[in-house]
Parts: sequence; C-alpha cells; structure tokens
Amino acid sequence: MKSRNKKGMLAAVLAAGLVLAPLPGLTGGSAAAAAKPAAAAIGKTAYQVYVDGRKLALSPPPVTLSGTTLVPMRAIFKALQADVTWEPSTKTIIGIKDGMSVTLQLGSKKAVKNGKAVLLAVPAQQLNGTTMVPLRFVSETLGAEVAVDAASHAIRITSEEALEQQEIDKLAEEQRRQQQDDDKEKLSVRQIVDENDAKVVMITTDTAQGSGVIIGSDRILTNFHVVQDAASATVTLEDGTTADVKGIVGYDKDSDLAVLQTKKPLGVDPVKIGESELVGKGDHVVAIGSPLGIQNTVSEGIVSNIQSDGGAQTFQISVPIDHGSSGGGLFNDDGELIGLTSSGVDDTHADLNFAVSAESIQLLLQDIASNPPSSVAFLPSDKPSTLAGATNDEIKAFMDKEYSTIETSEGTAKLSDFQVTRDDQGWVVITAVIDPAFYMVYGHKASDDLRYWAIDAGVELHKLLPDNVIQLNVYYDQTFSFQPRGFGPGEVTANGDGTWRIRYPVIQVQGKEKFNVQVRD
Repeated sequence: MKSRNKKGMLAAVLAAGLVLAPLPGLTGGSAAAAAKPAAAAIGKTAYQVYVDGRKLALSPPPVTLSGTTLVPMRAIFKALQADVTWEPSTKTIIGIKDGMSVTLQLGSKKAVKNGKAVLLAVPAQQLNGTTMVPLRFVSETLGAEVAVDAASHAIRITSEEALEQQEIDKLAEEQRRQQQDDDKEKLSVRQIVDENDAKVVMITTDTAQGSGVIIGSDRILTNFHVVQDAASATVTLEDGTTADVKGIVGYDKDSDLAVLQTKKPLGVDPVKIGESELVGKGDHVVAIGSPLGIQNTVSEGIVSNIQSDGGAQTFQISVPIDHGSSGGGLFNDDGELIGLTSSGVDDTHADLNFAVSAESIQLLLQDIASNPPSSVAFLPSDKPSTLAGATNDEIKAFMDKEYSTIETSEGTAKLSDFQVTRDDQGWVVITAVIDPAFYMVYGHKASDDLRYWAIDAGVELHKLLPDNVIQLNVYYDQTFSFQPRGFGPGEVTANGDGTWRIRYPVIQVQGKEKFNVQVRD
C-alpha cells in the first residue's frame, strides 16, 4: 500500500508540471560550480543533529550556508522515516511520507511543499560529491519540529511520530489527573469486598488449584497456567455452591490468561473491569483469591511497580498471595478489577508478587468477541496417554521433554543425563543428574519445591505406567581432584586417574499406587 501511494504522489507531482526539465546551467559540472561561491559562507562550527534524542551519524557533517543548515539528503529522509526518490535527469529530489511531500531541485531556490510552491533561502546542492538539503525545510515539511540549541551547537528534531506520542502521553496524564480529581471518595476495603467477594471463585482442576473471577453469566477469567494441563475443572462460589467447567473459551499463553465457560449459569453479576492506564505506582489495591485452598481470602497492599514484558503489562504488588491465588482478582479503590494475581517470589520479605493487568484482559476479551470459538473444550494434552509398551529410549525421551527442569522459588534447576532401565523384578528405574552448582547453593531452600516435583513426577509416571513399580533417582554427581571425606558408603569412588567422584541421590521416588519420596537437602 505504501508503494502505491508513493507512485501516485510521484505521478501527481509530474502531472502538475512541477518537475519538467533540468534547470539552465545545472547540467554537467555546473552544479559544482554553483556551490563554490557559497563555500565562503560555510559556518566554521558544525552542529550535531539529533532526531528524537538519537544523534545522527552524518557524513559529511552538516554545513551552514547563509544561515541555513544543510545535511546529507538520504540520512535526514531516512531518520524521519520518509521515502526519497532521486531523479537524475532533472536533478530532482522527491520525498514522501504519509500524504506529505517535498520536491527540491539542485541549485534552485524554488521548492514544492505539499503541492504548493515555496521559496528557499538556500537551495539543495552538491557539496564534495554529496547531495545536501535544507534541514529545517525538509523536517518541518514532513511534520517534525526543529529546535536549535546554539549554546551546545545542537539541532534537535522531534519527528511527527514522537510529537503524536507526546500528545497521547499528555492526554493520558490529563485523564489520569482528572480521574484522580473525580475520585475524591474511595471505597473502603470492606466496601470493595462486599461488592466483589461473590464474584471471585475457587477453581479445582484434575491437576491444580487456583482462583478466578466471574466476567459473564457462565464465564470465568483465570490464569492460563491454572488450566493449561487440565482435563476437567470445577468452580466453587463464595456461598459454597459448585459448577462444572465445560472448557476453555479462549486464552493468551503469553499474558497467562484464560476464559472458562461453566456448564450452567452462575447467577452472579460479573466484575467491573477498570482501566489499567489509570493505575500508578503507589496505588492502593485489594486482592481476593484462594491461597493454599483457603477460599476467598482478602489481602491488601500497593502497586510497587509497573512493568512491560513483550507487550504484556504486569503490576508488581506488595499484596500477600500464595500458591492457589493465581487467577484471583486485584481491585482498585473503586471496586474495579484492574488485574489478576498470577505469581510471586517465595522466601523473601520484600512481598515480590505480580498481577496481569486489565490491559491484557481487555485485549483477550476483544479477541474472543471478534473470533468466537467454534467449540468449547479443554486443551488437548501434548503428553502421551500411556507409556505402556514403550521402550526405554521412548521413556527417556519423555523424561527429557517433560521433566528436565524443576521450577523452584530460587530459580530453575536443570536435570541431565536421563537413563532408563528395567530390573529383573520388573521395576522401571529412571535416573538423572541435577545441576551441581544449583544444588550446592539452593538445595536446602528449594527442598520443598524438589519434593513437589518428585510427587508430581511419580503420580504422572504411574498414570502412564500403571502396571510397573517406578523408581526415580536424581543424583548429585561431581568429580574432585582430592578424596572427599564424610560421605556414606559407596558415595565416593576413585576414577583411577587421580580424581574422585561423589555421587549420591538427592531425590528418591519409589512406588506404584502409593509413593515414598525422600529429598536430601
């Protein structure tokens, strides 16, 4: 589309007779000759040129002729995101951008600005083999503002796009201040809870527990990670009634959001969704969710920070939350939903918790409205339905794909060197090695997370291999140049080359219908 506009404007320029033929005396070496008298008027001190705060690397540098600053043609048009065409037969420069156009001819003080003829103080010309154009004329024709800072010898250009963004930011700030002026009377925490407690539910799936908020007669908003592996789910309302979930209406994995549909109407009014643009650092917020399965727990705090990651806006909050709070409502002092509590950092006194903002929520809801699903169902699992009859190599590949990392409050622990064997009693024995550096530094603090991972892995393996006894051992394995002391029998062995190996189980899982899990911290 852009190319078509450019051709159309070129045709209009030519049809209007604005560029007809080379000007008399400008063919051959006349352009260079014309530049020589002006050379005496070139300013001694070159200015630095900045576009939207970024310094332009101009070669040759800007020159000043009779009070007019000239810069290389292509550099300034490119910096202002304009298309430029050079017509060698007429020595004409044509620049086009978003319906704006500028036409210059070497050596001519006559120019065309958006279809109207204007007179230049200094024409475009060639200096030392480079086509130079008047900086202010070109910039302002293309919608930019130009300011000269004589003290620092700088010319600062604000592009059309930057000016538009400044206006948007100014309007947003004015709206924010107006909203603050209008919000003279805020709700108390009690009033916020009274208005929204019944609109927050607890979600129980076949794999996890979380929270959600009611956004329609039979629709619930929650975090994607709460339901991504689920094959079934039930919601529990604040009054204790329950409703089965039919499936997922839509989701945004990157923003960690999902909309669920229940099998029956819930009979509860939906939450009112607020505007995240009006949220600022330091604003008071209230969270309602089900941490650790304790339904509709209320906590409060402030917005500690506002972050953007890949286009998704996130609120850092000081509100206390925990496992099970994911998908719970975060409300402002008007009782409006401004986010979903989604995650946090454990084992810290800083209350480093996070919520997905209403901006991402609105985008998902708009997408669902524009592209309604043909059917509503839970997402198909990318895991195999069974590993019965699978080879050891196939089981190893499964473990490499699904269980090669352990997410903990201290970071990610990586597992490697998975091995799968079967002993003479029919046990499936799976071994792996944990990153020794992670274990040495964080093993003690991460022991609970390692245990949860082990339980999850054991349960999942039993589903896939129901007829086998499972043994899963994750080892610490490291080689030293000396013989370590203080370890159990068989945990230190000589390698035969003057080095010694320490190997002992960090995680041990054994079981079939029931499991025994041990974690060494």
